[in-house]
Amino acid sequence: MTSHTFDYIIIGGGTAGCVLANRLSENGKFTVLLLEAGPKDRYPWIHIPIGYAKTMFNENYNWCLYTEPDPGMRGRKIYWPRGKVLGGSSSINGLIFIRGQAEDFDQWEQMGNPGWGWTSVLPYFIRLETNQRGASRLRGADGPLSVSDIREKDRLAQAFVTACNQAGIPVNDDFNGEAQEGAGFYQLTTKQGRRCSTAVAYLKPARNRSNLTVETTARVTRIGFQQKRAHQVTYEQNGQPGTVTADKEILLCAGAIHSPQLLQLSGVGEASLLKQHGIEPVHSLAGVGRNLQDHLQVRVIHRCNKPITTNDIMKSPLHKMQMGMKYLLFRSGPLSIGINQAGAFIRSSTAVDTPDVQFHFAALSADLPGAPLHDFPGFTSSVCQLRPESRGYVEIKSADPSQPPAIHPNYLHTEIDGKTIVAGLKVAREIARSPALQEFIIDEYMPGPAVTADDELLDFARAEGVTIFHPTGTCKMGADSTSVVDAQLRVHGLSDLRVVDASIMPAITSGNTNAPVIMIAEKAADMILADAL
Repeated sequence: MTSHTFDYIIIGGGTAGCVLANRLSENGKFTVLLLEAGPKDRYPWIHIPIGYAKTMFNENYNWCLYTEPDPGMRGRKIYWPRGKVLGGSSSINGLIFIRGQAEDFDQWEQMGNPGWGWTSVLPYFIRLETNQRGASRLRGADGPLSVSDIREKDRLAQAFVTACNQAGIPVNDDFNGEAQEGAGFYQLTTKQGRRCSTAVAYLKPARNRSNLTVETTARVTRIGFQQKRAHQVTYEQNGQPGTVTADKEILLCAGAIHSPQLLQLSGVGEASLLKQHGIEPVHSLAGVGRNLQDHLQVRVIHRCNKPITTNDIMKSPLHKMQMGMKYLLFRSGPLSIGINQAGAFIRSSTAVDTPDVQFHFAALSADLPGAPLHDFPGFTSSVCQLRPESRGYVEIKSADPSQPPAIHPNYLHTEIDGKTIVAGLKVAREIARSPALQEFIIDEYMPGPAVTADDELLDFARAEGVTIFHPTGTCKMGADSTSVVDAQLRVHGLSDLRVVDASIMPAITSGNTNAPVIMIAEKAADMILADAL
């Protein structure tokens, strides 16, 4: 690989990188190199939907990052899993397919990004999916990504949806339909009981193309520049250094944490930060690593009075054997479904125009997502604020590429964020008091009945809240002085370098972020090819 030249070099074989690898190599006119720091996606638990728990803390396939101590979270370091494997976080996530609200993308456009409004991005959402329900004005039926309904609905998840309705929340059969608000079951990125990551949906069909080269365990350490033109990539693979050159463009798809880190390591960022670590600035760009946004989840856990939860299944050898056989023979049962089946989108107050709180319901409970399950029957409703005002940042700690960057999420930094989380926790309790769920509840395990006042609920959120795995925004798209890329995703002030991943979101979307990232990559591919042809 040393000294080879390609038309396009894609840094990061994650959610967006796999999409670009397919689309840019599709017409056969261009040579494309995909560099992924992690391994191939051969680990069986990646492809089994409930295997999410097997990759949550697995350093072979997960960066296993931690934030810096967060003042808003009682000084705690929060665990941030990120995919380190072909498919990236789409290979280890909870599989939930949510596009977000039309207003999210209209806001992007209003923030100085022409072509990113809802009517402009909808065709890309339609193009990327094959939805089990078929084609419609809003849904696609012949795209690479398989989107499926949950075939066997859990009894407790059904009770949650009914309880929401009893609490005044309407039932919604499609969160990606005409309106997002309401309670219902999620659609998942699965196909015939198996995970459909972008490595499966996009990269696998393209792997045999002669103009596409895929290198795994190849960690990029630096982007090289000629004046202001990005032209070279340095990486390490199996302990050996390598350098490759791009004739056309370098496409940075390393995600909301590693994309800003690599820019800073390459001399692009706040000049004083770079000099502090002995890095000569190539281009001063203060917005690199800023504007970090994430969805915080605060979980409400109840003890169940019947042994019907996943906790009970997993502690019974007989039930585990039955579950395994059902999956092996029929690709069905709990193994074929993600952990969170049902959910809801609500408004925290009448002053809010569109839903600003999301619930994820799981028929299991644990001290942390992906941690060992409790030894009692339990289920979880997680409360997630969709549009936080708080902003954090990511910055390098040293010039050593192997040193993880410092992540400062600044959770619950603003008053409105705290009020929204508290409002969501109150609604979660109201849902639990509804007859459909009361039938199954012994008591509230956490936060517990002693926690009642608003300040107590907020303190509980600070003590127990964790990420729901949606970091975004650190290479903001826009035209102002805090932005990193323009509406074509080109890095301001540099040539032949684009960022294509969740980091370009100027504002986080209202829901799970995997589908919007795939859309971003689909749209980026069209823009890149339009410039090349």
